[in-house]
Order: sequence, then C-alpha cells, then structure tokens
Amino acid sequence: MIVKPAPGLKVRHPVTKQFLPPEGIEVPDGDIFWTRVANDGDVVIEAPAPATATKKAGGDAQ
Repeated sequence: MIVKPAPGLKVRHPVTKQFLPPEGIEVPDGDIFWTRVANDGDVVIEAPAPATATKKAGGDAQ
C-alpha cells in the first residue's frame, strides 16, 4: 500500500525520521503503525496502481 501525508501535514517516517514525500511511499500491507496513523487522519492510504497487461509482440501480424 502507499501512504501519503494528509493535505497540509508533514509526517515523519518512524525509522528514517525523514518527512514523507508528497507522492507517498510504499509500505507493507496491513502495517500496524501506518494503519494507526491513517486512522488518526495524518496520512492517506492508497492502493498501488494495478499492473497493466502487456501485449505480446508478433503472433497477429500477417
């Protein structure tokens, strides 16, 4: 999952002590710390973008 700071807030990473970038960071799904911070309204959780299917090259050309 991806966590982003809530609008207008700066949130520090608990280990690195660096501020989260506005675009967010990927963290393990179900992480207790980030779930709690999201419940407090300090971060917004986004699902990662779904992987796009790639077309196979060749095969259809005649």
